[in-house]
Amino acid sequence: MRRILGIDPGSVVTGYGVIDSDGVRDFHVANGSIKVLGDNLPEKLGYILKSITDVIEQWQPTEVAIESVFVSKNVMSALKLGQARGAAICAAVQRDLPVAEYAPKAIKQAAVGYGSADKSQMQEMIRLLLSLEKLPKPDAADGLAIAICHAHTSGLAAQLSGAAGGAASTRTTGGKRRAKRWMSIP
Repeated sequence: MRRILGIDPGSVVTGYGVIDSDGVRDFHVANGSIKVLGDNLPEKLGYILKSITDVIEQWQPTEVAIESVFVSKNVMSALKLGQARGAAICAAVQRDLPVAEYAPKAIKQAAVGYGSADKSQMQEMIRLLLSLEKLPKPDAADGLAIAICHAHTSGLAAQLSGAAGGAASTRTTGGKRRAKRWMSIP
C-alpha cells in the first residue's frame, strides 16, 4: 500500500490530500486547506514550505504529486503559482520523497472522467470515490484528486512495465505523464 500526498499549490490557499492506494482502491487518510499567511511573497513561500513539511511529518507519505503550472488569467498568476509549487516541492525533496507532476486536465480526467470539470463536480466525485461523509473544501478536493491521479497513472505505468517484461517506458510530455508499451515480435 502506497501513501500519496497530493498538493494543489496556491499563494493564497494551498490544498492537500493524503490517500493510501494499492493502485486499484483508494482510501482517504487526510485532507486540508492551508490558508497562506505572510505580508510579502518570501514570508508566504516560507509558510507554504513549513506547512507542507508539517503535513509530511504528520502523515508520512511515501510519494508526492503536485499540479503543474498553467496560465489561466495572466502571467503574474502563473509566476506566483510556480513559486508556491517550488516551496511545496522543496518540502518534499527535503524529505527525499519522489515528486510527480500532472496537468490540471489530466487530474480532472483521472478523478472525474472529464478534463473540463468544475470545482463542484470535482468535490462531489472525490466525495463519492473516497466515501467521504461530506464534501471536502475545493482546494482539499483538488489535492485528493491529484493524489488519485498519481495513484492510478503511476500504477498503470508500473503494470505496463511488468506486463511487457520491463519493455515499457514512461515519459512526460506537456506536463502529462504517459505510459507507452511495446514488445518485440519474433
